[in-house]
Amino acid sequence: MHCVQPVAPQIFWVGGNDRRLERFENMFPLPNGVAYNSYLIVDEKTALVDTVDAAISALFLENVVHVLQGRSLDYLVINHMEPDHCANIEELVRRYPDVKIVGNKKTFQFIEQFYTLDKRENYLEVSERDEISLGRHVLKFFFAPMVHWPEVMFTYEQQEKILFSADAFGSFGALSGNLFSDQTDFESAYLEEFRRYYANIVGKYGIQVQAVLKKVAGLEIRMICPLHGPVWRRDLPYVLDKYDRWSKYEPEKKGVVLLYASMYGNTENVMNIIANKLAIKGISDMRMYDVSKTHPSYIIADVWKYSHLVIGSPTYNMGLYYVMEALLREMAGLKLQNRKVALIGNYTWSSMAVRVMRNLIEEMENMEIIGMPFTIKSSMKVEQEAELDKLVDDIYVSVTV
Repeated sequence: MHCVQPVAPQIFWVGGNDRRLERFENMFPLPNGVAYNSYLIVDEKTALVDTVDAAISALFLENVVHVLQGRSLDYLVINHMEPDHCANIEELVRRYPDVKIVGNKKTFQFIEQFYTLDKRENYLEVSERDEISLGRHVLKFFFAPMVHWPEVMFTYEQQEKILFSADAFGSFGALSGNLFSDQTDFESAYLEEFRRYYANIVGKYGIQVQAVLKKVAGLEIRMICPLHGPVWRRDLPYVLDKYDRWSKYEPEKKGVVLLYASMYGNTENVMNIIANKLAIKGISDMRMYDVSKTHPSYIIADVWKYSHLVIGSPTYNMGLYYVMEALLREMAGLKLQNRKVALIGNYTWSSMAVRVMRNLIEEMENMEIIGMPFTIKSSMKVEQEAELDKLVDDIYVSVTV
């Protein structure tokens, strides 16, 4: 049976959900699954905007057939060539051999890399701001390279003022029947996964996100239809502000993320002491993570949210504890910027943790080290408490200034 929802007059959501998938891109945990969105416009001409992952092909194709009601498919618009959105291109071409495949030069390069079906005669290459009329509905194309692949483009439907935004404005998390964000308790049900998706999937490309936000700023947009997660038809300034802030690498709010590595509990103990002292001083919004236990995507999402970091790690094999080093390198790879950081080191015979952490942090743009790094030799001693209090004071002042 089909599972279809109307988005606007003559425009239908024909996507689906996968709650069985363990990890997105075989890397990011999906405790609430993921939605794959695809949209079908039925006018004088018909146009399908993107497809879905192979895992839900059967449902997707049933949805498409149901909406078409025996009609042919005239256009297949490919905004993004990642396999979780383009897995059904070959099958659609087999079913609708005259369909025009709409994309840009890079789109067609990727099609030929992924697939063996040669249908170059079906290609319809578009350039920036080209238009295709379906009848009442007119599609206009805006290139969005590196948001987050080089071939990405947005499709703007001019009649209903809908922006089909590829992976931009997407979220982890399957849909529970409600297609639109305003039908959900978004901040409770999706905001954390919305942020985690942005930080880990799109986060590296802040400059490119800023460029495309400026490019579409002059459009009247009534609805944003991403390829994952809920559709936006209300509160558009809310979601646009999130993307504007995140892509400028600006924290959403003041608060402290404490992240640590600890082999035997001594570094963890210092981090707990710091958190306790900050709480007593009145810092009310803190998150703490053991980097060996928590998947880095969750930590990075909160690092994107908050203004301050306290990072603690032991020296390991005369370098930095491997999991902490991997996390910091991932943050650097995602271009994290504009945060204030306090450092905690631990060693027994070779003090390297603080040195390596400082070097990694200083490689990132506009990162400020708060106070003097605090170092313990195996375990914290009572006589070090005054030194730690000074660092806690420095953190407190930095957060509250």
